[in-house]
Amino acid sequence: MEFEPVAPVRAYQRVVEQIEEAVFSGRIKPGDRLPSERELMIQFDVGRSTVREALRVLQAAEMVRSRPGDPRGPEVLAASPAALHRSMHRLARADHIGLSELLQFRMVLDGSAHLLAAQLRTEDHLVELDAALDAMRAGVSEGEAGSAQYAQFSRADVAFHEAIARATGNPLLVISGEVVRGVVLELIEDKLEHADDRTALMRSWLAHHEEVLGAIRDSDGERASRLAKQALYDNYAEYVPEEQRRLLQPLL
Repeated sequence: MEFEPVAPVRAYQRVVEQIEEAVFSGRIKPGDRLPSERELMIQFDVGRSTVREALRVLQAAEMVRSRPGDPRGPEVLAASPAALHRSMHRLARADHIGLSELLQFRMVLDGSAHLLAAQLRTEDHLVELDAALDAMRAGVSEGEAGSAQYAQFSRADVAFHEAIARATGNPLLVISGEVVRGVVLELIEDKLEHADDRTALMRSWLAHHEEVLGAIRDSDGERASRLAKQALYDNYAEYVPEEQRRLLQPLL
């Protein structure tokens, strides 16, 4: 029998693990206070530096908040979507994550979000989507008038997709979609800036979004999902090396 080497674990990591487990299991709830540093030292049987390092890690993860001079122990915080947003944003921009992986991830996310939105949307969600389309139409009109409002068109495009994500009722889909769209938005603006006929391109995208809204309004999730994935592939696959496009094609 062969065993794998075991990485050494520092004491502060064990402290972090126990506090995290207590929070995740509900034994410690948001708003509760952890014991004081001295009490934590006694309970964990570790030195002050170990406790302080563990609290720094937990504070960086936004699990606890400690105020200098506060005689009470650190406050346990509620789970924050903002923390997840920051973590995913760093990951999406990491060097080892390529455009093909980002685009594949967005095709999965958008396809699922469109499917759910078509089934779960309310009249209020449809009003939001109509408003985003109106903003896109305004961007097309200003483009025709010679005004360089392509960034406005792109923002309206993003607003449309954010409204779809909200219609799913799933905050994880909302956060994940925001991060990936934020990275891909740069490509949208770049494509518009360098298109031979920018107005024609915006009109084409506008027509696609109108078709998507029609599918969502009709509660046709399968069609909305298919439209979303195909449009992403058609618009962005050209930025992906040809040998990597096989990662995207099974989603169509």
